[in-house]
Amino acid sequence: MSKKYDLNISTAAFLAALLVFFSVFLFYPVSFMLKGAFFADGKFSLKYFLLLLESPLQRQSIFNSFAIAFLTTVLTTLLALPAAHWMTRYDFRGKSLLNGLLLVPMIMPPFVGAIGLSQMLARFGSLNLFLMGAGILPADRPVDWLGRGGFWGVVILQVMNLYPIMFLNLSAAMANVDPSMRESAQNLGANGWRLFRTVTIPLILPGAFAGAVIVFIWAFTDLGTPLIFGYSRVVPVQIFDAVNDLNTNPMGYALVVFVLLLTLALFLVSKRALAGRRYEMMARGHSGGGATPATVRQSVLIWSAMLAVIGIALLPHVTVIVQSLSENWFFSILPARWTASNYAEVFGHTLIASSIRNSLFYSSLSALLDLFLGVMIAWLLTRKRIPFAGLLDALAMLPLALPGLVLAFGYVAGFDFRIHWLNPRDNPTLLLVISYSVRRLPYIVRSAYAGFQQTSVTLEEASSNLGATPFRTLRKITLPLVMANLIAGTILTFSFAMLEVSDGLLLAMREPFFPITKMIWQLLGRIDPGAPGIACALGVVGMVILTASLLVAGKILGRKMGQLFRV
Repeated sequence: MSKKYDLNISTAAFLAALLVFFSVFLFYPVSFMLKGAFFADGKFSLKYFLLLLESPLQRQSIFNSFAIAFLTTVLTTLLALPAAHWMTRYDFRGKSLLNGLLLVPMIMPPFVGAIGLSQMLARFGSLNLFLMGAGILPADRPVDWLGRGGFWGVVILQVMNLYPIMFLNLSAAMANVDPSMRESAQNLGANGWRLFRTVTIPLILPGAFAGAVIVFIWAFTDLGTPLIFGYSRVVPVQIFDAVNDLNTNPMGYALVVFVLLLTLALFLVSKRALAGRRYEMMARGHSGGGATPATVRQSVLIWSAMLAVIGIALLPHVTVIVQSLSENWFFSILPARWTASNYAEVFGHTLIASSIRNSLFYSSLSALLDLFLGVMIAWLLTRKRIPFAGLLDALAMLPLALPGLVLAFGYVAGFDFRIHWLNPRDNPTLLLVISYSVRRLPYIVRSAYAGFQQTSVTLEEASSNLGATPFRTLRKITLPLVMANLIAGTILTFSFAMLEVSDGLLLAMREPFFPITKMIWQLLGRIDPGAPGIACALGVVGMVILTASLLVAGKILGRKMGQLFRV
C-alpha cells in the first residue's frame, strides 16, 4: 500500500533548495577531497595512503593523535562519571551552584587556555619558579610539566576543557534511570559498587558512548591546542601545514580523508554496538525522584572533590586573565607590572577590533541560518509525511561526524577558483558563515525536534480546521510554544561559533577577515613582547561573550542541555 505524502509546492521547493545546499557545501568539498586522496594521474590509486604510512613523520603524528584522543577520553570519563553520579544521586546544599561551576571550563576553548597553561607550566613558568623559590626544586633542574614537547600539556588541557561534555551526557543519562530499578536491586541485596556496576552503568551506556565519541573526535581533531604548545607531530597540525602546498603535495588530502573515515567509523561502531543491546526501562525516571539527601560527610566529600577538579580546570582561565592585565610576564611567578592597556589595544587597534566584529557577524549570520534550517527540518520531520524523511534526518545529523578541520580543508581546496566572493583566499566571509552553520546545524535541529515532539498537535489541528495555512499555523501557534528550545539552541550555535578554531585558522587568510581565533594566533606569532598580553585580552573578550551565551542557554534548557551533545 503506497504512502500518502504531505507535499505541496513550497515544501517541495524547500526540500530542493536544501538538497542544493547540502550538495554544494557538504557533498562537493567531501567528494573533492576523496578525489584528491584516491586518484593519481587520473586513475584510482592508494599510493598517497601508502606514502602516508611509509612516512615516519606521518606515522608518528597519527600515533600521537590517537594517544591524545584515547587518554583524553579515558581521563574525562574518570572525572565525569563520579561527578555525574554524585550530582544525580544526592541532594545537598549548593547543588545547583556546584552543577553550574562544573560547566565553567566550557567557556574557554583549549586554544585560548593553552596560552595560560604554557605560562604556568613551562620550564621556567610560574609553577617551577614558585617551587624553585620555595627550595623544593633546584634552580638548574626545572620540571618539564608539559612533557614530551607538550604532549601532556595537550592532554591535560583537553581533559579540563572536555570533561563537561562527558558530564552533561552522563548526567542526562543518569537522570533518566528509573529509580525503581535501583530500589528493586537494593531489595535483592545489591548495594554500593555492585549496584552501580550491574544496574546504573548498563543503563547509562548510551550516554557514555555518546560522550566518549564526541570527546575522542574532538580531541583527535583539535588544531589550536597543539599549535599553541608547538607540538607539531599530530594529524591536525600536519593538515594545517598541508594547506599551503595543496597543489604540489597531495598528502594533505590523504590525511584529511583518513580523519574523515576515522570519525565516520567511530560513529558507526558506536551505533552498532548500542543497537545490539537493549537498555529500555519500564518507566522513565528522573534525578529528583531518585536522589537521596546527602549526609554532612558526603556533602563535604562531594564539595571537596568537585572544587579540586574545578580549581585545576580554572587555572588556565585565571592565568589568561592575569596575563591580559600584565605588561610583561617573563621569568617571574606573577607579572612585574600590571596594566589595562592590553584591552585598550584590543578595542583601539583597527584590525584587532575588527576581528571581534567579524566573529560577531559570522556567528550571528550562521546562527540565524541554523535557526531557519533547523526549524524547517524539524517541522518537516515531526509534522509532515515527506519522502525520504530518514535520509533528511541523517543529512541533518551528518555534520556531527564531520570535524571542522575536514570541512575547512575541503572548502580551501574545493573553492580555490576565480569566483572571488566564494574563494577563501580572497574573501572567506560566505564560507566561514556556511562552515559555522553546517557544523552546528545538528544542535538546533535536535533542540527544535525535541520541542516539536513535546508539543501537542491539537492546537495546530484546530488552527488548520479554522482555515489557517500550515506556515501560518507554524508561525502563530507552533513556534511560540517551542520558543524556549529555539532560543537556547540558537544561542548555543552562536556561542560555539564565536570561538571556533579550525574553520577560522584555515579559511581566514587575509587580516581584514580574521575572526577572534585567527587574530589571537597571529598575535602570538609576533616578536613584540607585549603581544601575548594583547592576545590574552582578546581571548578574555571572547570568553565573556561565550560565558554570557552559555549562561542564558543553560538557564533556558537546564539539564536538557546535555541532549544537544549526544550522537
